[in-house]
Amino acid sequence: MSETILDICNLTIGLPKGADRASAVADLNLTLRAGEVTCLIGESGSGKSLVARAVLGLLPVPRVRVTGGQILFEGEDIVRADPRALARIRGARIGMIFQEPMTALNPLHSIGQQIEEVFRIHTRLGRAERRDRVVQLLADVHLPEPARIARSFPHQLSCGQRQRAMIAMALALDPKLLIADEPTTALDVTTQAQILHLISELQRSHGTAVLFITHDFGVVADIADHVAVLQRGELVESGTRAAVLDAPRHPYTQALIAAVPKLLVPHRPKQFFGPTMLESIDARKAYQARGLFGRGRATVALDGVSVTLRRGETLGLVGESGSGKSTLARAMTRLLTIDSGDIVLDGDDITRIPARLMRPHRQKIQMIFQDPYASLDPRQRVADIIAEGPIIHGTAPAVALMRARELLGLVGLDPSAADRYPHEFSGGQRQRIGIARALALNPKVLVADEPVSALDVSVQAQVLELLAEIKTKLQLSMLFVTHDLRVALQICDRIAVMRHGVIVELDETANIYAAPRHPYTKALFDAVPGAAWSHAMANAAQ
Repeated sequence: MSETILDICNLTIGLPKGADRASAVADLNLTLRAGEVTCLIGESGSGKSLVARAVLGLLPVPRVRVTGGQILFEGEDIVRADPRALARIRGARIGMIFQEPMTALNPLHSIGQQIEEVFRIHTRLGRAERRDRVVQLLADVHLPEPARIARSFPHQLSCGQRQRAMIAMALALDPKLLIADEPTTALDVTTQAQILHLISELQRSHGTAVLFITHDFGVVADIADHVAVLQRGELVESGTRAAVLDAPRHPYTQALIAAVPKLLVPHRPKQFFGPTMLESIDARKAYQARGLFGRGRATVALDGVSVTLRRGETLGLVGESGSGKSTLARAMTRLLTIDSGDIVLDGDDITRIPARLMRPHRQKIQMIFQDPYASLDPRQRVADIIAEGPIIHGTAPAVALMRARELLGLVGLDPSAADRYPHEFSGGQRQRIGIARALALNPKVLVADEPVSALDVSVQAQVLELLAEIKTKLQLSMLFVTHDLRVALQICDRIAVMRHGVIVELDETANIYAAPRHPYTKALFDAVPGAAWSHAMANAAQ
């Protein structure tokens, strides 16, 4: 049996008075061994991230603190360690990969400076040696031109490159334990697959114990040796990957797995769609980069894109980050002007209409945003958020507020929620509020930009079901932007696959799934987390 690196014994993390429960985590027992990956899985609020922070000694004490149990790291109890001992452990013996590298990295310092700081604090290496180690680390995580990357700032790198830099920083001193807190949630499927492979490759070669926190069972299928499932702070099931994924015992684990989007097109009755509601015709858009000496190289985001969305249809835009799908969605809502081509909404060419004259057209097309936390004004009551649009467009405030309560009922929330503020709701509830706001103007077209990528699988399933139900009930057209083919298969009637600003494949969803023609589409299917496990689930469901 491998060496025990971390032994969590009867860990209890207390919450402040007035919280929804007394303990964030109650009597947790978990053992991590060298060379193994343990996935800690559960919905938001299950306590999994607080476990990671407790291991690092980073709980927001005194309001949230360890009230019982031990966290033994190589035999040393972290709970009772003094601050100096914890400072020596963090970074050197325990590494951490954070969920969002753009907020975890300092925007004012280069990547090289930030990695070098780890060596400066924990070692006696000279400056030249530190810089050589930084470049070697960046090469080890397969970043191109590591010397250039070391000189770059976070905003100059892609999401996947920033995450690789974070991994390099976490592994700089060859830690015994690596904690990865949702490190692939915000990444597209191909980058996600690369990052998972990289973590697994480095972990095996270094014999590191890994605590991998996630809510995605596809990721678990790809990377886990052992799985622990948390529900509201209680460990309800644990075991090997095969035992938990293939024969889950606890109803909560069974429910989570059932909610995972299947790599399968659900049966839909034959549908007949109406006339074209939204259309792009040879749309072109380039972003001009600016350097120290004037204009730099232009990036082509849209390269002659033509696509139509019919009444009552859901069209999926699928592709990696940088493929142009979000640019196309913003162009079709006139949140972004294109360089050439046309955008036609309900028969009206809106391409060159001045912004001040767009108001009547904006009623016809509304947007559901990706992040339910950032897209709602925290200072406004929910009723005011939903009613704001209709009031701006001339509806009497009393009528708009009454309609807001009706819409909350339509999206599955109690009308009494109208008097509360966004911070009083969960992520899934906030996304429902965002949907209600989008419906307030009775639009003909909804544009949903990654509306479920930040949500847990169970909440994700509920929101997808809600969107499908509302679309059918109101006969809406929907442009659905996503990087997750599993999600696209569940909700879209047709799928347009984008790459480098071009639609490389466009067909009915069933045809795309059964016989993808373009190599890029095939690569996207192959990169789906847990693709083999997803196929097995899909076959079992048929």
